[in-house]
Amino acid sequence: MYSNRTIVPARTFGRRWFAFMLLGFWGFFCFASILTAFQSDVRFGSRAFQQYIDPLANGGLMHVLSMENEYFRSAAPVPPPNLRSLALQSISTLQPEDHRSLLGKELPGFKAFDGEVLVAGEGTDYTSLPMESPPPLEVLLQERQAAADALKQDNDESSAPPPSQTTGDRDVVFVYHTHARESFLPMLPDVTEPNEAYHTEANITLVGEKLGKELEKRGIGTSVNKHDVTEAILANGETHAASYDYSKSIVQEAMAGNEDLTFFFDLHRDALRKDKTTVTINGETYARVFFVIGGKHARYEENLQLAKNINDRLEEQYPGLSRGIMTKTGPGTNGKFNQDLSPNAILIEFGGVDNTKDELFRTAEVIAEVFASTYWEVEKVSTEGG
Repeated sequence: MYSNRTIVPARTFGRRWFAFMLLGFWGFFCFASILTAFQSDVRFGSRAFQQYIDPLANGGLMHVLSMENEYFRSAAPVPPPNLRSLALQSISTLQPEDHRSLLGKELPGFKAFDGEVLVAGEGTDYTSLPMESPPPLEVLLQERQAAADALKQDNDESSAPPPSQTTGDRDVVFVYHTHARESFLPMLPDVTEPNEAYHTEANITLVGEKLGKELEKRGIGTSVNKHDVTEAILANGETHAASYDYSKSIVQEAMAGNEDLTFFFDLHRDALRKDKTTVTINGETYARVFFVIGGKHARYEENLQLAKNINDRLEEQYPGLSRGIMTKTGPGTNGKFNQDLSPNAILIEFGGVDNTKDELFRTAEVIAEVFASTYWEVEKVSTEGG
């Protein structure tokens, strides 16, 4: 009795596998070409892959090693990765530990508060992220009274010894303020509502001026720009969302006029209240800081590294002063904050609406101290390295 089974020659079977392999390689290179064809700021990059790899990077590896060698389990007990959670994220982008991944798609405007906390300071979670909301137009147009001591200049330089090392006549740091009118309630005696804390003179630029002086005391040449971006926006009938377009031109003009400028600090004031933005260290109160990195450009990791260097030193020397580091992307936010112009550009939220001038100035002094120590260490290494 004969079988109807067809016998496929081994040579034909091998040709099919070879064809499948060629097709697979061709598909892979086509896929890679598509990924790299987009502009660098919207490209599907390593960060997208990393969000899926992170849950397995440390815990998964240690768990696998401990299955073969008990010493790994006793030295660093690590629970196995939650594969169900990882699978859910892979197929739906939902993250069980972050409710925003579900609510952000259901509630209108919710994604405007989206962001990723990379380093969480004390008390920082997704409910205490920096808040950036445009002030009402009528608030910006009002003339407000400032407290008597708010605009008093800080001229206490008599006891400061000359710095042991300086940048000479070179300015290497540029301080500016995209939202220059952001003010503080203690500076405005006739204002009690946080969303009305705006002033043309008593505002965040005073902190920038203080930071510049403290950096100069430590030998670091600093240029402080106090240009009122809001004034230009109002004059041209544009909205608050155009602020970074205007401040970008300020930074570009500064870079074109001084090639020595290396570091760019954009100072802001958070809208959160005093319990979130104040810390007591050695009996003194300080305005806490939060570092914001724009993630919507290809070189954001370089800016992130600068923020991490400063944040690490703050945690070591002044625990609790930093609220942490976050990246901001997506709808409802600029996503670049002019940080695509330089690998050494960061946005720093100084305190909140309830912080006093003394608290802000103490923090400015600390930031100058910490940054100066980092700067001079790097300068020493680069000099020794030739």
